[in-house]
Amino acid sequence: MLKGFFKTPKAVNEPVKSYAPNSPEKAAVQAAYTKMWNSKIDVPLYIGSEEIRTGNTKNMSAPHDHKHIVGTYHLAEKAHVEKAITNALESRNAWANMAWEQRAAIFLKAAELIAGPYRARINAATMIAQSKNVHQAEIDAACELIDFLRFNVEFMTQIYADQPTSTSDMWNRLEYRPLEGFVYAITPFNFTAIAANLPASAAMMGNVVVWKPSDSQVFSAQIIIEVFKEAGVPDGVINVVFGDALMVTDTVLASRDFSGLHFTGSTHVFKDIWAKIGTNIHHYKTYPRIVGETGGKDFIIAHSSANPKQVSTGIVRGAFEFQGQKCSAASRAYVPKSLWPAIKEQIITDVKSMKMGSPEDFSNFITAVIHEDSFDKLASFIDQAKKDTDAEIIVGGNYDKSVGYFVEPTVIVTTNPHYSTMETELFGPVMTIYVYEDDKWEETLELVDSTSEYALTGAVFSQDRYAVEVATIKLQNAAGNFYINDKPTGAVVGQQPFGGARASGTNDKAGSPLNLLRWVSPRTIKETFVTPIDYRYPFLGE
Repeated sequence: MLKGFFKTPKAVNEPVKSYAPNSPEKAAVQAAYTKMWNSKIDVPLYIGSEEIRTGNTKNMSAPHDHKHIVGTYHLAEKAHVEKAITNALESRNAWANMAWEQRAAIFLKAAELIAGPYRARINAATMIAQSKNVHQAEIDAACELIDFLRFNVEFMTQIYADQPTSTSDMWNRLEYRPLEGFVYAITPFNFTAIAANLPASAAMMGNVVVWKPSDSQVFSAQIIIEVFKEAGVPDGVINVVFGDALMVTDTVLASRDFSGLHFTGSTHVFKDIWAKIGTNIHHYKTYPRIVGETGGKDFIIAHSSANPKQVSTGIVRGAFEFQGQKCSAASRAYVPKSLWPAIKEQIITDVKSMKMGSPEDFSNFITAVIHEDSFDKLASFIDQAKKDTDAEIIVGGNYDKSVGYFVEPTVIVTTNPHYSTMETELFGPVMTIYVYEDDKWEETLELVDSTSEYALTGAVFSQDRYAVEVATIKLQNAAGNFYINDKPTGAVVGQQPFGGARASGTNDKAGSPLNLLRWVSPRTIKETFVTPIDYRYPFLGE
């Protein structure tokens, strides 16, 4: 897939705006928030050139004010999903055969639209419907999404430029074809950037897509759709359906033309989908590509040489930013006994200083968790910790869903390294800490590695380079993204390609060329200039 070759603009990471008092960006996002809060939007299905309103709708509300309805979205029936597949396949040839630089231009334009005229709206939408504070919305919905679009174009050009060696009598080349069929993108609630990147990265490489966003992210997904349309993504290239997840997935997987899954979500759902794909494997035209990023039980471990304030800050930021609703969020920590008093004091001080409430108030660090099911699950584990003799809540532990789904940042200290919240993924603002004996460094590293089925992110804090080296080696398979003297969250596109293994996914590294390579099926072309006319080789003699 190389029809002429041109240099694209060099990708650079989008600067994060401060939203400081009296800044123009703060005024802009506040105005967008107020306008969107008070306007009830109606989100249709987007299939081909049609906007389909089925009449079967669900309400969208703000997690921090769950009685306030901000809009509705329409649910698909099986016939709509089949229509989306048909429209995708009908659009495939034209899109796949479009010159790559034309596709690149579309997504570069999308990046600039988000960087400029759509920035306040997409951030405000993420604040309203996903309850992110303004900083979390900015680094996600604006900066990371812009970075995905810009860097993926650069990665795409690198891939296309990677060509085999040729000789004087032959020309060898690689054609990077899109997959034969369509890609199914399933996206989560917690990152607007991921919601856009999963369909966009496959489409950028010439594929057509059926996209099902999370029910809890439709409000900001609507802004993504508007951006793609204004940027020039042709009708039928990315078809958007909402509705019953099981029905949509089963309908997609029943198609002979299903050729790839781009997924971010729960481990259980991903495994179930993989099993269904396996069951249907004899039916498919081609072996489907399966790319998934799933759960995590991410860790922080501190060595006795670590700086206590750095450790406590890493724990607090890593565990409680966006209410711990990041796949990469720290949820278990291992702290040496000698440092624990200082770290404990600082954690308690920091957590008690955090304000919790609506993201409309920029002084709030903590807002609500995404929905009632999440709230109830977190509350049940907190209540159990209050009863258990091998656990103690040292700060937090309260919750209230009368207005919004608010759970206080909660820190549990346990004497049992296999206590339930050390092993169970909770996806919320609950951190569990185990205090270990200083001389048990290597044994504790082995405990970290063996405790969880997940292997997404992890961090080590140490000023002792030997200790860092030991941790890096022993925890080689415990995290796909490993951080030294930093929290285990905040991977930046182009800097820390993201993904983990074990039960955390296929580790195809979003934010790098590795992910884009999954959405192409290369064809090798060899052209011989002077073709032989005799089958005999010299070893045969005359």
